[in-house]
Amino acid sequence: MSVWEQLYNPLNNIWLSAAIAAIPIILFIVMLVFIKLKGYVAGGLSVLAAGAVALFVYKMPAAMVAASAVYGVLAGIWPVASIVLAAIFLYKITVKTGQFTIIKNSISSVTEDQRIQVLLVAFSFGAFLEGAAGFGAPVAITAAILVGLGFRPFYAAGLCLIANIAGGAYGAMGIPVTIPALLTGLNGLSVARYTALVLPLVSFMIAFLLIFIVDGFKGIRQTFPAILVSGGSFSLTQAFVLYFLGAELADIFSAIVSLLALILLLRVWKPKEIYQVKRSENTSETATEETEATEAKEAYPVNKIIFAWLPFILLTVFVTLFNLSFIKKLFEAGGPLNKLVLLFPIPGLNNLVIRHAPVVPEKSPYPAVFKLDLFSSTTTAIVLAIIFTLLILHCDWKLIKETAVETGKELISPILTICSVLAFAYICMYSGMSSTLGLAFASSGKIFPLFSPILGWLGVFLTGSVVNSGSLFAPLQSVTATQIGIPPETMVAVNVMGGTMAKMISPQSIAVAAAAVGLVGKDNELFKFTIKYSLVLLILIGFISWFIF
Repeated sequence: MSVWEQLYNPLNNIWLSAAIAAIPIILFIVMLVFIKLKGYVAGGLSVLAAGAVALFVYKMPAAMVAASAVYGVLAGIWPVASIVLAAIFLYKITVKTGQFTIIKNSISSVTEDQRIQVLLVAFSFGAFLEGAAGFGAPVAITAAILVGLGFRPFYAAGLCLIANIAGGAYGAMGIPVTIPALLTGLNGLSVARYTALVLPLVSFMIAFLLIFIVDGFKGIRQTFPAILVSGGSFSLTQAFVLYFLGAELADIFSAIVSLLALILLLRVWKPKEIYQVKRSENTSETATEETEATEAKEAYPVNKIIFAWLPFILLTVFVTLFNLSFIKKLFEAGGPLNKLVLLFPIPGLNNLVIRHAPVVPEKSPYPAVFKLDLFSSTTTAIVLAIIFTLLILHCDWKLIKETAVETGKELISPILTICSVLAFAYICMYSGMSSTLGLAFASSGKIFPLFSPILGWLGVFLTGSVVNSGSLFAPLQSVTATQIGIPPETMVAVNVMGGTMAKMISPQSIAVAAAAVGLVGKDNELFKFTIKYSLVLLILIGFISWFIF
């Protein structure tokens, strides 16, 4: 099959071309938010729109359009959907075996104030899981835990999506920073240091924002010491690790320090009023109450609490191990276990699409290889945690089958959403539409740092991943920075920062969060809830980038 070269300005006007390229994205948002279609319906129609633009405007061969969509669907199934399936299955097992009741009570024994529980679970523990795993697992697990603690599912999902911003730039052992740095030939530590100028401050703000969403300014006043200790210790540790060590351990260290600092504070201080969320028995709505006293809960011995947390301890251990550099090298090209990683070139697409300057330094084929890393992925790590959990808890086959069927039925709709969104995202990437949007902003010249975060933001909205956004736009960011006379590390770092602000609105992330709390089909409501915070933070990143760089 003959090769096809990407077009970046098919209408001979970069802004007009960008307006056409944005049609599938705008259409998806309109259908999701205003027409209120289900996520997978909006995603499916966006696939058709992206395909039409790629075919008739960008002149991409029909076979390549179809192959791009198929590649996107495969990427949606593995690793994104597989991680969500595994994480939710593990959570459900802890619920069905009664261990989650003990987990809830152990959190309540630290504090019964549910504002502070958000800091413990969504903010700190979520960042820890993000640093170890990433790819949807942190939001899925922490949202499910908050629901178990009594939070309304909608707010549990929304809070965890927003909290994920604190650690989102350094997930899965820092690869959102290290991979774009590698692709552009830059030093990973230098890129991490530039992100340290801004993101620790954003993390500190997120701690305040979470409490404000739960209980307004009154909540901030009443829990100010907790917010200061949790957010302050997190952001300071994050800045220190980023500057001296790099991005790989930024989330892990920050999360551990903030967890320990907050727990120690709660031994000597507690808010004057204990805030709790109580569900109405007759409706799905919730009412809030502030009480001095709370209902008594059964006290469990330490060994029983540790046993209950064992599934999540195992998850953390396995995921962390699988993300260690020396383990990864075993499965990389030339490694002794490399043959266990199955690579499937996408027929009619792999290396047949040609990218050219300024998106890449010189003409080069665009690889399209589906990687099925059955023995080395985050999914595999979670599955190992599941296997050990099932053995330790002595789960019978009936319970396993029942839980698997229940999990599968609940997640069909979110998985369809994830796959459809990635299908239209991959059409945008391989047709060159995404690059058109990037080049439009890059044409802004000296004020490019103001618009640079938007590229990262768009990349994450499309792909659901800060890593993928970096792979998509980091080369363009680097080239443009050099052209306007600023260090390329700065704009690659800004791409990471802007992309992180889109994690809370990425259709894949929203689908994961909705699935975790049983809000299938409510993607549009979650999107409306998070979009305002995402845009405000994006604008903030843009102005900071403009003034600093």
